[in-house]
Amino acid sequence: MATHHHEPVVVDEKYTLTSGTRRTLFLTIAIGLVAVVLGFVLMSLSGGHDEHGTAAHGTESATEAVTGGDVPPNLGETAIDPSAEAAPAEHGAHEAAAAHEGGAHHEFHWYDRLWANVWLNNVYFAGLAIIGVFFLTIQYVALAGWSIVLQRIMSAMSAWVPIAGVIMLLAFVFGHHSIFEWTHEDVVAHDEILQGKSGYLNIPFFLIRLVVFFGVWTFMYLRLRKASSEEDLHGTTQYYKRSLRLSAIFLVFFAVSESMAAWDWTMSVQPHWYSTLWGWYNFASWFVAGLSTITLAAILLKEQGYLKAITANHLHDMGKFIFGFSIFWTYLWFAQFLLIYYANIPEETIFFVERMQGFDGQFRGLFFLNLIVNFFFPFLVLMTRDSKRQMIILKVVTCVLIVGHWLDFYLMMMPAVLRQNASFGLVEFGMVAVFAGAFILVFATSLSKLNLLPKHHPMLEESLHHEV
Repeated sequence: MATHHHEPVVVDEKYTLTSGTRRTLFLTIAIGLVAVVLGFVLMSLSGGHDEHGTAAHGTESATEAVTGGDVPPNLGETAIDPSAEAAPAEHGAHEAAAAHEGGAHHEFHWYDRLWANVWLNNVYFAGLAIIGVFFLTIQYVALAGWSIVLQRIMSAMSAWVPIAGVIMLLAFVFGHHSIFEWTHEDVVAHDEILQGKSGYLNIPFFLIRLVVFFGVWTFMYLRLRKASSEEDLHGTTQYYKRSLRLSAIFLVFFAVSESMAAWDWTMSVQPHWYSTLWGWYNFASWFVAGLSTITLAAILLKEQGYLKAITANHLHDMGKFIFGFSIFWTYLWFAQFLLIYYANIPEETIFFVERMQGFDGQFRGLFFLNLIVNFFFPFLVLMTRDSKRQMIILKVVTCVLIVGHWLDFYLMMMPAVLRQNASFGLVEFGMVAVFAGAFILVFATSLSKLNLLPKHHPMLEESLHHEV
């Protein structure tokens, strides 16, 4: 790809969402819905749910995790020594709670799998949209000039935020018992740990947080988009300055709300377990997937003849972001694992025990595949300068990472929510098709509403002549 432009850049260029593309996306959504329905029909024909009770199996698995069972030393097996007898009774209560977590789940029903998949995919695609707002605001606050040619892609991704908020609200209202153990009053009544967390983990407060987070994110996205649109129309720097102020406010709110959202949406599905790194870890996974989505969209648009302003230099910088934050994700993954490994506290190690050895090793392969796909692959492929400047290489890497970090969220949630009833089938593939098709449709529709380049942005010329 050429570094410099050989033809004039059209600053009034607009993306056209063709009827063919629209039909393809609606067809993708329809096929996904059919796959989901067919998957549940096949489940009902085979009995509707796992014949083995979730509670019994979960209790057995958790008990093995706490007592040592088949767990290797230093990962869930608590050594017995004389000083243990003098330990406070509270620690024993925590161990019992860890064991109880496996048995607290109610009998599995087909709709549990439906709500679990809706929640998983909505959390993931909501994250992509939120990262669109986040990365856009970072560019303003950092006074970055290189990324202006990518700005409208970030903005279009963010259009999914309000839709994700509505879906998440409905999913929680109608499916909270299928996803969150702490929403069952009978479970909380017999669980001292959940009683202690009930001031935070309760349905009204959860709903308030959810509405506030999405309300503020949506409001800030709409204000930023309006400022950018008016900048195109009027061409004065006051709109850029307004966007800068809005971005600073958003980032302060995002720093708090993203971590709390991670606690709510992914960590609380396993409410006895916690990690002080969880907010950062969720952010890193979202961020790499979001960066990959921005880069892939830029490449696909360029291949269709749009955004000729994007050069190998812009892609090189995006490749560096993806490379660097893939390492950052791995650092957080390993730091979390290592601290829990050495502390060797059963109510902490159970998270990794269940994913490495629990449920007859059901998630073991995915556990290690997660590391291969999200660290070793991008690390080795994007190590050289040239690889970050080649569209075909970046296209492959970004596609792999988008799928890979969906898998990361799958591993965060499914072992806790569905346990041994989790699987990959028509329901899972269909739900991904529905959400992916809808996300791309909203993205493409939003992208077509404004010029592909913010033509009066004060740093557009810098971006057009960006070189590294």
